[in-house]
This record gives sequence, C-alpha cells and structure tokens, in this order.
Amino acid sequence: MLVETSAHGSDNNSARPRGSGRRVHHDAPDTAADFDRLVALPDGPEREAIRDELTRSWLPMAHRIASRFRNRGESLEDLRQVAALGLVKAIDRYEPGRGAFESYAVPTITGEIKRHFRDRMWALRVPRRVQELRNKVRIARRELTQTSGGSTPSVTEIAAHTGLTEGEVNAGLEALDSFSTLSLDAEMSASDDGYSLADTIGGCEEAYDVVIDREAAKEGLRRLPERERTILYLRFFEDMTQSRIADQLGISQMHVSRLITRCCARVRDEALAQQDQRSEHRGDDGRSA
Repeated sequence: MLVETSAHGSDNNSARPRGSGRRVHHDAPDTAADFDRLVALPDGPEREAIRDELTRSWLPMAHRIASRFRNRGESLEDLRQVAALGLVKAIDRYEPGRGAFESYAVPTITGEIKRHFRDRMWALRVPRRVQELRNKVRIARRELTQTSGGSTPSVTEIAAHTGLTEGEVNAGLEALDSFSTLSLDAEMSASDDGYSLADTIGGCEEAYDVVIDREAAKEGLRRLPERERTILYLRFFEDMTQSRIADQLGISQMHVSRLITRCCARVRDEALAQQDQRSEHRGDDGRSA
C-alpha cells in the first residue's frame, strides 16, 4: 500500500463527539464502523481498500503530530513520512474493542517519530541513557536561560535544576555535540593558517611494520653462518651491489645471488614457523593456553 503524505480533505474529517470530557480534534474522523469491518474481513482487495481509506482519513492527524517536531534538524516532509508509517502500524494493530482509535494512534505515531530521532538522527551513536540525559540538559538549559535573562547556566545550576549529578550533566552536554559532526576539512577556530580538523588525525606509521618484521627475523639471522650474515649485511645495510660483494669475498656474483635468495627464504620460513607455534599455544580467546 502506498501511503499518501499530502493532507486529504474529506467530510469524514469533521469531528464527532465520542464521549463527554474528552477533547476531539478536527482531524479525528468517526471511523468506528470502518474499523469494525476491517477486523472482520480476511486478507484481500476489500480489506486493503478499507485500510487505505482509513489511512487517508487519519493522515491529517499524523501530519499534525509530525509538525510538533519541526525545527529539530529534520525536514517536515521526512517527519510526515515517519508519522505516516506510525499511522499504518497503528491501524494494523488497533483493536476496536479496547477504546477509541485516536487514543491508541497518537502515542504510536509519536513513538515512531521519537524512535526516528533516536536511531537515525544522531551523527554518533550514543546509549539511550545518554540521549535521555541530553534531553533533560537541553530542556533545563533552555528554561534557565529564559529565566536568567539570556545568560548561559553553569553545570552546577543545571544539576540543581534537574536533580542530576554534575557528571551526568557533563555527559548530557557532551551528547549535545554528538547530534551533528564537523567536516574533516573544517578549519580549527584558533588557527590562522588553514589548519583543518583532518590535520589532527594520525596516519598509518609504516615503520611499525618494519620493526615487527625485524624482530621476527632476528633469531633466524643469528643462526646463519658468518659468511651469509656478512653478505646480507653488505647487501641490505651497506647497499652494496652483488658484484662488489662477490669481489670483496672472492666468489662469483651468481653465487652471491643464490646465497641471498636461500638465506632470505630460510629466515622467512623460520619466522613464519615461530608465528605458527605461538598461535598453537594460544587459546580461543587469544590468551596463552
């Protein structure tokens, strides 16, 4: 079923009294008979048609509820879509014998919108407890600002106003900044040379991998014969060519090449074998067995 998100004008939108003492909104139509028919029908075209009509009839109410949440960082059109989804859920779950539909639909739609803000609008995902602290702190700060002539209340004042601890207030204040994020290209406020937020983030240090590889190869290098260790030292630390090494040691360049290849393979195989042995001595949780 496609939910229409534009307001639907209809004679059904005129409210009828539903009992003394209860406020009836202009967008609360009398659809009790339609709901009775809906629950009595099996799945099929006729039931879908009644369900669609109920959705159109109550959509203005869903839009009214969505408008209460405007100016909170989400477009009104998106809020109306969320409210329409909540309305469809309310229609599908409503049981006519348990009270008026409006009494069931309003909290269902409101809850769907609040869930949207809680789950979709945060730039950084924070626990629900912290989100609740954020809301309490936000409301308290607004109320205290209004009563104090515009000055920003302190953490102590917010804590006294809400009954929270100062630590909880600080957590709520930090959560206020988690609702949106800065671009990594944003310039730092105290910088005059174009220093951006991205410049404060560390990068990968390739030298760490070299240190790990060097430590892994140490044992294998120590076990090599002295001549092979000398060849590797001259080649990789003194940056000498194979021809110069051959001349210095009095052997052929081809022999130097074969020795380098054989020694490197031996050291690599021994380092990998030691790594496999360490893995076998560890438990499933990564600790020594």
